Amino acid sequence: MKNKSLVSINDFTKEECLRILDLAEKFEANPVQDILKGKVVATLFFEPSTRTRLSFESAVCKLGGKIIGFTDASSSSVSKGESLNDTIRTVANYSDVIVMRHPIEGSARYASEVSKVPVINAGDGANQHPTQTLLDLYSIKKTQGKLENLNICLVGDLKYGRTVHSLAMALSDFNPSFNFVSPKFLQMPKEYKMYLDNKGVKYDEHEEMKDNIKNADIVYVTRIQRERFSDPIEYERVKNAYILRKKHLEGTKPNMKVMHPLPRVNEIHPDVDDTTQAYYFTQALNGVYTRQAILAAILGLV
Repeated sequence: MKNKSLVSINDFTKEECLRILDLAEKFEANPVQDILKGKVVATLFFEPSTRTRLSFESAVCKLGGKIIGFTDASSSSVSKGESLNDTIRTVANYSDVIVMRHPIEGSARYASEVSKVPVINAGDGANQHPTQTLLDLYSIKKTQGKLENLNICLVGDLKYGRTVHSLAMALSDFNPSFNFVSPKFLQMPKEYKMYLDNKGVKYDEHEEMKDNIKNADIVYVTRIQRERFSDPIEYERVKNAYILRKKHLEGTKPNMKVMHPLPRVNEIHPDVDDTTQAYYFTQALNGVYTRQAILAAILGLV
């Protein structure tokens, strides 16, 4: 994995993904080290971020590295009209690895092609979010003790939700069964369903949530993303389509955990937070250990 960009979850093999999970477990046991001493990580966030950016920065700080970059494109030369090509080529001169979030699909792949240092995709539009996927896999393995043969229920915005796109692809190597719960026009895109078809993965599509979480090992909830809608009326029509409440957890499997990439709006009611099923805040913490593992592996330090 040394010097290898991570743009799509498919850039890592199944074996490489499992190695990241093993490394994350080691970093969880010993998160403060100095293996990134002398290394510079550039974080270029052209879109707002809390958990992804801060967990990457926390991961770098805990490992003794340095951080440069920006959290808002308006504070960079992009606001003066600088191209993505010029930004990436310049920042690559100052850093050992670039972590980038950008609103345009395909931007991370392009950045990896022009950069002389590895690029880690922290989300490109509605396309992919591979580091979120790896922390999700780590969270699933921690809570279930395995990745194989699980029943996964994905709820919410499956059309624009980049986290569920990457997660469905990654889990396809572990013989899952999926229930996709969404409004009709926010269903999982055809290209991802074709991907699952080609891998022989079972999935069903539904518009109702309640009965489809009863047999799930993982209920993975996503918010309806206002920023992905060009028509605000469409957003208003579906923004409250699914609200998971404590009462919905009655009769679910004892091992079931509720996950969410966050931020949430109102798709998980606060009365779920103190249940044994709620895992989304620990899931966010797992992002530090997983991103420590990703950085260390890509920089060839482990």
